[in-house]
Amino acid sequence: MSRAAAAVPSDHDVFRAIADPTRRAILDRLRVGQAPVNDLAAGFQMSRPAISKHLRILKDASLVRERRSGRQRLYQLQPGPLRDVAAWVESYQQFWRSNLSLLKQFVESESDT
Repeated sequence: MSRAAAAVPSDHDVFRAIADPTRRAILDRLRVGQAPVNDLAAGFQMSRPAISKHLRILKDASLVRERRSGRQRLYQLQPGPLRDVAAWVESYQQFWRSNLSLLKQFVESESDT
C-alpha cells in the first residue's frame, strides 16, 4: 500500500464498505436485529467464508459488532458511522433541490414568453 493510500482517513472505510451490494444487503438484514453468520449466509449464493470476509470489512469499518455466544458469532448493526454517509448524501439532495428549483424557474419564465 502506498503512503498516500495509508493516509486516507478511516471514515472512508465506511464508504468502501457500503459500496458492495452484498455488504449493503447484510446491513439491511441486521437492521431487524443481531444474527449469526450462518443465518446471514443462508440468503446468499456464496460460501460462508465469503460472507465472513464481507462481515470482516463491515466490522473494520465499525458498521457491525461481533460477539460470541457459545460457538456462534453474533453480528449486530452499529449504524453510527452511517451518519457521515447520510450527511454526504444530504449535501447532494440540497444541491439537486436548488438546481431543480432553478430549472423550474427557467422553464416557467420561458413559457411566459
